[in-house]
Amino acid sequence: MYQTNPPQSAKATLPTMYDLPSENPEEPGLPDEFHLLQPELLRLTFRPPTYSADQIFSASDLNLYYDSNHVQWYKRPDWFGVLGVSRLYNEQDLRLSYVTWQEGVTPLVAVELLSPGTEAEDLGRTLRDASKPPNKWTVYEQILRIPYYIVFNRYTNELQPFGLMMTRYHPLPIEGQGVWLEDAELGLGLWEGEYQGINRLWLRWYNRDQQWMLTPAEQESQRAERLAAQLRALGVEPEA
Repeated sequence: MYQTNPPQSAKATLPTMYDLPSENPEEPGLPDEFHLLQPELLRLTFRPPTYSADQIFSASDLNLYYDSNHVQWYKRPDWFGVLGVSRLYNEQDLRLSYVTWQEGVTPLVAVELLSPGTEAEDLGRTLRDASKPPNKWTVYEQILRIPYYIVFNRYTNELQPFGLMMTRYHPLPIEGQGVWLEDAELGLGLWEGEYQGINRLWLRWYNRDQQWMLTPAEQESQRAERLAAQLRALGVEPEA
């Protein structure tokens, strides 16, 4: 039988998780656990108050096609949100990708979660070969003109928000809990708490009252707590 657990004496000299590469050099940025959980929390708490749920679309690690002159070119944002477009493609199908020249609406906000292999691309520090697609920064800023671009480094817990002003991205000030997106009537900030059993700083949406937007599970838990309190006030002990 293949031995997966080496003797304790050998563990001291073997490389750890921190020593081994976490990315494929040919495909940097492939999802690790954080890249799965963080976009999920963004999706669950992205509920702009003036839009109905069926007019909000968000996705993570989904092909975003942006150039009708180069129809095979795409980017895969770690997360992006679009307002005023049907949640379903043609009102009926889950999307396989997001094709901007068909949808007619570009994202309001894109979020990138920095990793060592994608940092230069995400921050626009790579030089372009004219025969290859432009980097993410250039696509978001100059082609799609996405109004808000948010970059988060989970290793340093640094949040870098950028806003499109005229034709260029400029750093946005972090005020209070984070950065306010007026078009969505939501703010995005760093929340310290437990999500899916992991306690750390997470990117999370908040409302105009500076209250963190609740996930559906948290909403249900709050409703249960309120009901239990009402029952106790009536002298009834709720069932466990």
